[in-house]
Amino acid sequence: MVAQIDNKFIKLSIKKSYARFLSYVLYEGRPLTTRGRWINALVFFLYRLQLFSPFVRKVTEPIFILGTGRSGTTILGVTLAMHPAVGFLNEPKALWSYLHSYEDLIGSYNLNAARYRLGSSDIDQEMVRKAHRILGSYLVCSLSERVVDKYPELIFRFDFVRAIFPDAKFLFLYRDGVDTCHSIKKWSDRSGVIVDEESHDWWGLNNRKWDFLCEQVVSADPVIGEHVDKIRRYSNHEHMAAVEWIVTMKEGLHLVAEHPDVVLPVKYEDYVESPDYRRRILEFCALAMDEKYNEYCSMVLSRPIAKSKITLPVEIEGEFNRIMGLLGYE
Repeated sequence: MVAQIDNKFIKLSIKKSYARFLSYVLYEGRPLTTRGRWINALVFFLYRLQLFSPFVRKVTEPIFILGTGRSGTTILGVTLAMHPAVGFLNEPKALWSYLHSYEDLIGSYNLNAARYRLGSSDIDQEMVRKAHRILGSYLVCSLSERVVDKYPELIFRFDFVRAIFPDAKFLFLYRDGVDTCHSIKKWSDRSGVIVDEESHDWWGLNNRKWDFLCEQVVSADPVIGEHVDKIRRYSNHEHMAAVEWIVTMKEGLHLVAEHPDVVLPVKYEDYVESPDYRRRILEFCALAMDEKYNEYCSMVLSRPIAKSKITLPVEIEGEFNRIMGLLGYE
């Protein structure tokens, strides 16, 4: 699907379809594993151009979707994109790379030594100005009032984002870890490619993201960190996904405990099944109920099919099961 939307989305709202296509073509950028990367030069040119645009809207209470990729973050963002107030950006990593030169974990836009964790000390006022100008222009161009930015790895950059957008809201999406691991493996099997003897898959350029994850996040984990030397040698995508899921879920649970006023835990299985649950999410985001949003959710959301169990290495199995229990899964 182009721009992550289907025929149902297009038929329900031409205006919202326009906003999604605009977001996809001119703001999000094309990462390593996608075609049409030639357009990135245009995307970065437009970022620079919008710094001088006289047409901007004030960016208030932007909403950030955090979690582990392949856990339902895209469908959460796409359904919210049907809301009349929302302009949805699906992993606009080109924008974040433009704002901070050491942000690109995958290696899609530069090969600097990226950092998983960024904090308030990593920003300056020029960066804040650029972020507000570009997103303020985006709101005008997309005919929107609120930005929803889905970029799961921003979960490790909470203070960084809040320093730029102090009134931001965050949705911490979580899903059954087994389902998430299966989905990550399937994604890499389907979308991973070899280009000029380089691997481009879920784990970045030649495992760049995986190396950064082990070095900067896993090594500091009080439980599985002592096994980092063994973990960094993993090659099974389900095992690697389980490691990413563990450290990401722990980060999300920490943010929920420390910042309950601005970080809302969202259980994927409840989101797809319960209109009342979705209503509470809109209330948290200060978004009014909307019939087209409700209609689209009822058309595309369904209970996920349970996946077969996975066998994990002993050094991560116990922690994986413990976090599953904390999140309410067997």
